[in-house]
Amino acid sequence: MNQSLIVRGAPQEYECCEGAWDNLEEHLNRRGMKRVFILHGKDSWTAAQPYFPEMASIDKMFVNYGGECTDERTAELTKLFNESSFDTIIAVGGGKVADLGKAVAYQCKTPIIILPTLAATCAAYTPLSVIYKQDGSMDRYDVFPVSNALVLIEPKVILYSPKELMIAGIGDTLAKWYEADSMISQLTVPSIEIQVAAFAARKCRDVLLEESQAALDAMDSQKMNQAFLNVVETNILLGGMVGGFGDDYGRTSGAHSIHDALTILPESHHQLHGNKVAYGVFVQLVIEGKWNEIDQLIPFYHQLKLPTCLSDMGMAHITEAEIERVAKRATVEHETIHYMKETITFKVVKNAMIELEDYIKEK
Repeated sequence: MNQSLIVRGAPQEYECCEGAWDNLEEHLNRRGMKRVFILHGKDSWTAAQPYFPEMASIDKMFVNYGGECTDERTAELTKLFNESSFDTIIAVGGGKVADLGKAVAYQCKTPIIILPTLAATCAAYTPLSVIYKQDGSMDRYDVFPVSNALVLIEPKVILYSPKELMIAGIGDTLAKWYEADSMISQLTVPSIEIQVAAFAARKCRDVLLEESQAALDAMDSQKMNQAFLNVVETNILLGGMVGGFGDDYGRTSGAHSIHDALTILPESHHQLHGNKVAYGVFVQLVIEGKWNEIDQLIPFYHQLKLPTCLSDMGMAHITEAEIERVAKRATVEHETIHYMKETITFKVVKNAMIELEDYIKEK
């Protein structure tokens, strides 16, 4: 493996507590920021507005992000930002809002402040953006040389968010351990930075397997509990630490390559990011021959209704030729699946996807 190792450990400032958003105006004033460009979604903004502070001393422009994080939308918003003298960008919403805000902030050479409304990814924590093509397929990851300036998490907003998005976040974050371990286990002497990443990845797995159901029960009852707070911070902070300290050794390997490849199929677009990653974990484990690990995870997947196979994602009808297309996309030269110790070809991935389907049917 010849991978990058640059530590981007954390945002400049991070706060997770009830009432965290109430301090936003104070944070802005401390930074001398008086004019802010506020990027938000649609449904998430409706949920967030009751908690968003009025900030009478701050001039504000509110902009709907448009639904996608693409180069084209980045260019449009960069132009809009540069037409006025704004001090910063505040991204309020889920992963795509955060990623678009980071991309625009980097282009505009301005700080990015993120107020997540979901715990579906670690996007609020990490200085990178997932860029998509206009057809909805994933294009690339852009990693930025500057940290996010401030992350404020209001747990109440996430408590009332759609439960299926939290479940997808659990699927995405659970993958941190399996993907990082497939790379880190190849190292004879892991550096201190990589040891921190490995600790965070293992902690992600342990917290999620032990506390996810109690956290989801809190969302059902709309009563905060410690398990809910732990899972929120695992999905956002701990998940972000894995890549933040491990860099290429802690970001993605097999599971995310499968996710990226699935995005070429329009049938997959209705599936949440974390669900496709969770499926990718199983494909990766088949490639590694870790059937016992799959058996141990199946009850957890079933409990949370995470997909174990293509059929669970409503994609049982896809043809062998389409599976081959996915396998070829998953194994293009730049994909991180090649960080695994196994020799990966499209035939290896294709066979793993078919084997997994057959194995789950027998279960």
